[in-house]
Amino acid sequence: MLEEVERWLSTRSWSVTDRPLHQILAAKQRTGRTVSVVLPALNEEETVGDIAAVIRHDLMRQVPLVDELVVVDSGSTDRTSEVAAAAGATVVHRDEILPRVPAAPGKGEVLWRSLLVTSGDIVCFIDADLRDFSSDFVSGIVGPLLTDPDIDLVKGMYDRPLGGATGQGGRVTELMARPLLNMHWPQLAGFVQPLGGEYAARRSLLEQLPFPVGYGVELGMLVDALHLVGLDALAQVDIGVRKHRHQDGQALGRMAAAIYRTAQLRLARGHLIRPSLTQFERGGDGFEPRTYSVDTEERPPMVEIAEYQARRAA
Repeated sequence: MLEEVERWLSTRSWSVTDRPLHQILAAKQRTGRTVSVVLPALNEEETVGDIAAVIRHDLMRQVPLVDELVVVDSGSTDRTSEVAAAAGATVVHRDEILPRVPAAPGKGEVLWRSLLVTSGDIVCFIDADLRDFSSDFVSGIVGPLLTDPDIDLVKGMYDRPLGGATGQGGRVTELMARPLLNMHWPQLAGFVQPLGGEYAARRSLLEQLPFPVGYGVELGMLVDALHLVGLDALAQVDIGVRKHRHQDGQALGRMAAAIYRTAQLRLARGHLIRPSLTQFERGGDGFEPRTYSVDTEERPPMVEIAEYQARRAA
């Protein structure tokens, strides 16, 4: 590990207990910074309501940490929108945001568009499939951004149990993302959960970043933020245990391909040789190929979008 990363781990890796809530609230009052929480959601009716309700109760009613709670529905066919609204979140449908640009499927697309329907100086992203959710997830990763003006992006770190086994979740992280980062961007080797969906950043940073439309968004954001603001402006906070729905092996393969493609573009900014992935499933006549396209699109920095510029000027 680079000496720079060892030093970073000792100065930019914290626990949620390092910043008590009263300290975070005092910093928020002193700085006047506002906080938006965004939940990207696709068919998450079983969990999105509980997450929204905890945030509303703990961080909006009991204490005024969160100013805005927005669920962006990316085309759910279940009751995600109704459940989220009933829990007190503002629900916006992906296709209603920037309608002149046809929406692409993918998580990154939703996160990018969320910048147009939120107003917070700090934007906190929380995945909508979490179980046993704690509001520490929000306060823990927002805290450093309110108390330390030199921090621009904070990732959550946590244990990810799989089938009762501690630390066995995050398979794409260990098999794809971590090797890529260690080999090509070793300054980022200290991040425990580089692909984790719980993180917060200053709007002033997010609006300058391109957003891969799919699963590559977290890796792309880390790499681009490193180049834009430097390692010392990035941090991570231990927020405990993350429980969520796990994908099957083939879905993880497609995620890994999208992440590799995101890394490839940042390494070479060249053309893709074959932006597709073939996997195999056993059928009636033996193993049958299934070919999936790999996300090849990225959205430009939001600050370049005319509608966003107009909103800022208003």
